[in-house]
Amino acid sequence: MVSGGSGQSVHCAPEASCLDWSRLLREHERWLRTVVYARLGNPQAVEEVMQEVALAAVEQKAPLADPTKVAPWLYRLAVRQALLYRRRQGRQRKLLDRYAQRQISPADGNHRPDPLQWLLAAERHRLLQRALERLPKRDAEILILKYTEDWSYRQIAEHLGTTEGAIQVRLHRARAKLRQLLASLAEGDGQR
Repeated sequence: MVSGGSGQSVHCAPEASCLDWSRLLREHERWLRTVVYARLGNPQAVEEVMQEVALAAVEQKAPLADPTKVAPWLYRLAVRQALLYRRRQGRQRKLLDRYAQRQISPADGNHRPDPLQWLLAAERHRLLQRALERLPKRDAEILILKYTEDWSYRQIAEHLGTTEGAIQVRLHRARAKLRQLLASLAEGDGQR
C-alpha cells in the first residue's frame, strides 16, 4: 500500500500498475450493487457482499492481470462474492422467502393511493418479482441493468466483459423468458 496524492490508499500489485482502488470501487459501485442485488434480492446482503468485494479487490487474492479490464474483473469478483455469501447463508429459498414477506409501502407517506390501484400494483410487483426469481440470475442481472439502471448495450457489455451483440441476444432471450414466465404465473394465479 502506498498513499496517493489525495491521501487515499493506492494498492500496488507486483504484476499490475498501481491502482486507486478507493476511486475504482466508488466509480463501479452502483452497477456492482445492481448485479449483487439481482443475484441475492436482499439489500442487507448487498451491503455485506459489497464490503467483501472491496476487501477482496484491495487484497487482490485473485490478482487483476490486465489493469484496463477492471470492470469485468470486478464483475467476476462481485459474482464470486455473491455466491460465497449465498453458501454462507444456506439455501437460496430462505433468502427468497424473507424477501417475499416484506411489506410494500407507499413511496410518499402523505399520499394514499386508490385501494384498487394499490392492490393491482402490488399484484404486478409480486408477479414480476416471482418471474425474476425464476429467471436465470444472469438474465435477471442484464434485465435490471438495462431497465432500472437504463444502461446501453455498450455499457452492459463493457462491464460484463462481453460484446454488444451478445448482450442484445441475451436481452432478447431474457425478455422472452420473462414474458413466458409472467404469462404462466398470471394464468396460474387466475385458475386459483
